[in-house]
Order: sequence, then structure tokens, then C-alpha cells
Amino acid sequence: MSKSSGDGRLAIVLHTHMPYVEGFGTWPFGEEWLFEAAATVYVPLLDLLDARAGGGVTLSVTPVLADQLAAPGVHERLLTFLRDLRVTTHQLDAEGCRGGGEPALGDEVQRAGGDYARAADRLDALGPGGLLAGLLGHAAWTSAATHAVLPLVASSAGVRLQLRAGIEAHRARAGRWGGGLWLPECGHAPWLHPLLEEAGVHATCVDLTDVLPDPLRPLATADGPLLAPLDRETIELVWSAGGYPGAAAYRDSHRKTVHHHHPWANDGAVYDRDRAREQAAADAADFVARVQRRVAGGGLSVCALDTELLGHHWYEGLDWLVAVLDEAQRAGLEIVGLDEALAATPPAAAPTDLAPSSWGEPRTLWTWDGPQVADVAFAARDAELRVLAAAAQGRAGPRAVRELLALQSSDWAFLITRDISGPYPRERAAGHLAALDAALAGAEQDPAVRHLAPHADPAMLLVP
Repeated sequence: MSKSSGDGRLAIVLHTHMPYVEGFGTWPFGEEWLFEAAATVYVPLLDLLDARAGGGVTLSVTPVLADQLAAPGVHERLLTFLRDLRVTTHQLDAEGCRGGGEPALGDEVQRAGGDYARAADRLDALGPGGLLAGLLGHAAWTSAATHAVLPLVASSAGVRLQLRAGIEAHRARAGRWGGGLWLPECGHAPWLHPLLEEAGVHATCVDLTDVLPDPLRPLATADGPLLAPLDRETIELVWSAGGYPGAAAYRDSHRKTVHHHHPWANDGAVYDRDRAREQAAADAADFVARVQRRVAGGGLSVCALDTELLGHHWYEGLDWLVAVLDEAQRAGLEIVGLDEALAATPPAAAPTDLAPSSWGEPRTLWTWDGPQVADVAFAARDAELRVLAAAAQGRAGPRAVRELLALQSSDWAFLITRDISGPYPRERAAGHLAALDAALAGAEQDPAVRHLAPHADPAMLLVP
């Protein structure tokens, strides 16, 4: 029996994204971020989605992540990382723990090393391009080309470039697109609506926490796509200081061995995989019960999470997701794809006075344009206007456009604001700006971003 539009539903949206690190550094910042995510998140997630025919989960994959997974040589470097580095470092730490009189710690490090060996075997079986093809087989949504915070882009032409380059890349790789687009960082402003509509976007997510009295209904805009408000109350069961990942039994992602492995639980005990899985099952049951109460009167709860939380930052995150899917089925809570849910849920009219917003704290654009990153934000805007002027004169080549796209990535400002990656993000922003200037000056350079945004074209900057 199908459910009526008045029945409460849950949409789980997984936003899958990685900054452009292919070829830009290794340890401790750079390409290893991509490799770690592939091993600990993307491979097991693909197996989960394949086994459950998607499970009703809405998956978005950013074009910039797809660019990297499709790049020549990445598959081989990833296998080398897993088999030669990760397996070896686990073995070294296991021996060190045992030699230091901690055999239980050594056993846990050894066990965890098997995660990487199994991921390598699975990737080997998938072959080059197999992981990306598998993920795109489930991905209904895409995003802007390099995850730029679109309200901070300086011009309509710049927004068109981000949208068109991203959407065309997704269509070419996935063979389809239904119009769902993840606004990077949920960066939203009403002036974007006509540009989104022009690009074919039918729906996107926004974070209007503390703005809407009812975040369980989609919003119809007068001149653009449907807006799906995030249900912050549901999201914070998972992603907040007091969320599930902090439970005692889960693996401590901060305490590390010599080679940065994690054999301890949050409570300081040696990590116990069975104990942690029991906790994941209990938390899944709690989550489903709470969501059921939340939507008992009808409506749509949109729980959006960064995919990389599940498996990398929260080691047991995918165990929790599997348990949620099982528990929801037992309890009668329908988990539904976001596109299907939006089509079945009558929308309310979007407020006409919405301010720019994001899912960063405090739901403004501060993370990406506050004083701590104002220089980066203004440099990107200035660079965009200079590239736009050069394009109008026929002087902006593909290299300058790609360097602009790389510079516009939201990741550099986010990492600076959070102060979690040392000088790396400022170095990356400065490097792309310098390469952009050199390209505009006509200098011949090694195309370090040759695999980024393959469908980007200077003509996209010209008003059609």
C-alpha cells in the first residue's frame, strides 16, 4: 500500500564530496584524503547501496570528486596506498603495541588493517573507473563544479560556469540527471533562483534553522526550484557535540598510534568491534523512534549528512546506517528518495525575505566570508571578474578557467576557518591564484589541474 502525502517520511541525503587534491600533496594533507575516503567510506558505501538497491537513500556526488576518481593513474596510486602503505603501517603499529606490552591494542590495530586490505581487493575487482561508475549508478543529485559557495560568486556568469560545468560533467558520466542539485555548503540566496531554474535545477536543500516554524514541508519559490529545508533537529542526533558518534563504545577518532591508527574506544578502553556494533544498533533504534515521533503528524524530515562522516570520521557510521534502514522497515517508517518525497509532499510558499544562508554556523556565510578568510574571499571574487573580462575579449583560455574554478572551492575557506589543516588551504588558494594570473598573462605551464572540470569552457562565462 502506498503512503499518502500526509504521512510522515524520512529522506536521508548523503552529500559526497572531496576537494581537488589529486596530485596536490600527500601526507598529512592532500591526495591521502581522497584515498582514505575511498577505502573507509566509498567502497563500503557502494557495497551497501548495491546490496539494498539504494535503500531509499538519496546520494549526491560532486563533480570535483568524480573528476578525481576518473583521473588517469588514481586507481593505481590508490591501490599502492592501501596495500603498500596502510597495510604496512598497521603491521608496524601492531608490532609496536605488542612489543610495548599492549597485546590487545596490537590485535585491534592488526584487525583494523584488514579494512584496507579488503578495500584494496574490492577496488582491484572493480577496476579503474569502477568505483566512480558504481557510485554514479546510485547518485540522483549532483552539485556545482568545484563546490563554490554560490552566493559568494561575484557574477551571474560565474554562477553559470559553476552550474553548467558541473551539471554537464555529471550528465556525461552518469547518463542522466533529474534536476536535483546540492547547493555547496547549502549556500543559498534568493537571487540564485532564476540561475538555478535556467540550469535545469528542480530541487535543492537549504538550512533555514530558526527561520521556519515548520521545517518539514518543502518550499515553492516564485522563480526557481523547490527548496527542501533540512531538519536540523534530526541531523543533530547524529552530527553535533552530543550526537551518537560520541558514545563510549565507538572508536576514538582523535587518539592515535605512532602511524595515526585508532585502537581505542571513546571511553579509553581497547576498541571492541562487537561492542561498537551493538551501540550502533541501539542508536539506530533510538534515531528511528525519534524521527517517527517527529513526523507523527505528517511532513518530510530531511536528514542530510556529509557522506565522509560515515566510515571515516565516525568509524561505525555505515553500521549505523544499515541498522537505521533495517529498523525503519520494522517500525514502519518510510525512508524515501528526496525527489520522490518532494513530488508527493505539498509545498508551502517560500518566504520572500529570505536572507543568505548556509549549513555552517551560525547558518550564515560567515565560515566562508568572515574576517578570518576575507582575503581569500575577495581574491576569488576579483579573480573571477578579471577572468570574465578576459573572456569577453577572447583572452581567457581553459587553464585560466580551471584555475578560477579551483580557487572558488569552498574547501579552502572552510579549512582555514576550522584551523584543521595547517598552511595547506592558504597555500592551495595562493597557488591557484598565481597560476590563474600566469595563464591570463599567456605563460605556458604544466597543467596541474588538467583533470578538473573537463566540461568547463570559457564560453560558459559569456551570457547566452
